[in-house]
Amino acid sequence: MYIKNIAMNNFRNYSEGMVDFAPGINILYGENAQGKTNILEALYMIATTKSHRENHDREIIMFDRPEGHLRAQIEKRGVAHRIDMHLRKVGNKGIAIDMVPVKRSAELIGLMSVVFFSPEDLSIVKNGPAERRRFIDMELCQLSRIYFNNLSNYNKVLNQRNNLLKQIYFDKNKMETLPVWDMQLAEYGKKIIEEREQFIALINEIIPVIHSDLTGDKEKLKVEYIKNTEAESFEENLSAKLETELKLSTTQTGPHRDDLKFIVNDIDVRKYGSQGQQRTAALSLKLAEIELVKRMSGDDPVLLLDDVMSELDSGRRDALMEKIRDIQTIITCTGYDDFIKKRIKLDRIYRVVDGTIALETGQY
Repeated sequence: MYIKNIAMNNFRNYSEGMVDFAPGINILYGENAQGKTNILEALYMIATTKSHRENHDREIIMFDRPEGHLRAQIEKRGVAHRIDMHLRKVGNKGIAIDMVPVKRSAELIGLMSVVFFSPEDLSIVKNGPAERRRFIDMELCQLSRIYFNNLSNYNKVLNQRNNLLKQIYFDKNKMETLPVWDMQLAEYGKKIIEEREQFIALINEIIPVIHSDLTGDKEKLKVEYIKNTEAESFEENLSAKLETELKLSTTQTGPHRDDLKFIVNDIDVRKYGSQGQQRTAALSLKLAEIELVKRMSGDDPVLLLDDVMSELDSGRRDALMEKIRDIQTIITCTGYDDFIKKRIKLDRIYRVVDGTIALETGQY
């Protein structure tokens, strides 16, 4: 699978913008704050319906415009597809696949898969659990429409339940409606936990070999899924914490409080590992993500690298470069000298300056 092009209208700093991509390695280079990352964000939205930055649609549309549009053309297993996305500051986004409007965003899931890698991902091991949950959700939502729907429904129910807990503080009679939300929360929460368990099991089939290669066989890495509750005891734990939840007016039980632990040679690398070990574990996770998408979707993902090369030392950079040789890769950077030095074949180079995108021609 590869992306042929992306067109942007009233998106971030692009009133109009279009980029044609080669199937191989594509470079978007220029100074900071010129709009390079916005192109990757547009590609990520086309694949997942969401921004990797967790922004609302109204924040993505140009500030003085009521709406924006994205259009991408892709090729998947020899078949061309077109994806259109209509972004609105008020109301839900509209999506069409091959000129046919879809009723639900989930219908887009699985058409194209991307792996997004930014400098922030190198801190996923040492940062808070919310970022690690986000990693799981971002990937599973791309690979599974069922997970996408279950997570969406779970979050809606969770918000409703939290609002009810706040209301019960002032009106105890509303306690009688709580079991309705408990039942729904447990229903969707159990399914999320089960899919996360399967996802981490697959990661652990892939990541030890990758990490061993990165460290010269000196370290062994595994990822542990730290569940807030087991699926089978969800309702029981929910009931047990009700008194605390009423005091705090927030739900304390469920997958929205899960975490991941990274174990290197039987040591929790977040607590006791060096910064180098933490970054290597994070890189192993992203490289494993590429292989996981291949296994689960039966197709290569598109790799989006947002100025990440400058954050890696030469050894980790070389390992990542090996991975990008066979899949379509779109890279943002301030310059591309390192690629030339490493004799990496660059298929297309664009210079990005203040929201204008110019193709550079010649030998790279």
